[in-house]
Amino acid sequence: MSVAEAPPEQAQEQPDERLAGSHRTARILRRPEVGAAAGAIAVFAFFALTTDSFVKASGASTWILTSSTFGIMAVAVALLMIGGEFDLSAGAMWGTTGLMTGILMTQWNVNVWLAILASLVLALGIGALNGILVVRTGLPSFIVTLGTFFVLQGVNLAVTKLIINQVSVTGLNNVDGYTAGQQLFGSFVQIDIGTTLTLYAATFWWIAVTAIATWVLLRTKVGNWIFAVGGALTSARQVGVPVVATKVGLFMTTAFAGWLVGMLSLFKTTTVQSTTGVGQEFIFIICAVVGGCLLTGGYGSAIGAALGALIYGMVSQGIVYEGWDSNWTYAFLGVMLLGAVLVNNWVKNRAEAVR
Repeated sequence: MSVAEAPPEQAQEQPDERLAGSHRTARILRRPEVGAAAGAIAVFAFFALTTDSFVKASGASTWILTSSTFGIMAVAVALLMIGGEFDLSAGAMWGTTGLMTGILMTQWNVNVWLAILASLVLALGIGALNGILVVRTGLPSFIVTLGTFFVLQGVNLAVTKLIINQVSVTGLNNVDGYTAGQQLFGSFVQIDIGTTLTLYAATFWWIAVTAIATWVLLRTKVGNWIFAVGGALTSARQVGVPVVATKVGLFMTTAFAGWLVGMLSLFKTTTVQSTTGVGQEFIFIICAVVGGCLLTGGYGSAIGAALGALIYGMVSQGIVYEGWDSNWTYAFLGVMLLGAVLVNNWVKNRAEAVR
């Protein structure tokens, strides 16, 4: 009787290259900043091809500065939106901190660094109050921060007029020690590329803020907490995520960003108006949404928000260089917001489908 031969070993299954491609596509599509990156390239290409002023060093200096200022705020607002909340007082905070610093320096001769520190403490205190009210009362952050916005707007106008009998602070460049603050917040570097490209301090702050926020979101447990409280609040509580501390910290972060932008603006222009920053809060939110943040929370990107601000900066200045009516900027913002919401929803669904 012959002994049956052992069956040959089955060949190991090889991964399907098509599936590998699908996984790579899904990973790319799941990145929140993909849409914003494509949009930024398209906007840059359009204005670069249609107007020479846009790509000249002098023109680029302007839209880079605009993007930097709004980018700092957009990144902070994006973190808060990922955490499931909104802050409509962020724009008014920009003006409040600038006014406080300017008044302390010009009217009461307070040391420049003490004035800057005092406005920072005020900003963080207001941010903490916003956060505590939201998490302790259960009121929507939209309502709480809308109330804070009106309080700050009223105080900026009434108190400033009461103290200095006008609604703007000027003459800061005549204050002792002003140049020290200007070195940190209002300085610039010039790069010779045939013509002179000017990069202000705000641009370097923007890059630093974006890098730090990205690292926090993707590489730390605090980042996990932010995504958790925005995407699954009940589950986050059940697994021990410090919900109160996380949300209060996020509101303090947007307040800090408002203070930083206030200082950058104050020490660059040497003046601040009582209406500075008012009305800009929705632009911050639009930049964050264009950058991939969902209005429902739990999803977004700091890099995406920075790219959203870059798009806004390029469009707002590109329209001017084209010679169009500047009011078209607002129409574009509306289209950009609606388009971003639709694209973000499609991308998210597409990524889930090819997972």
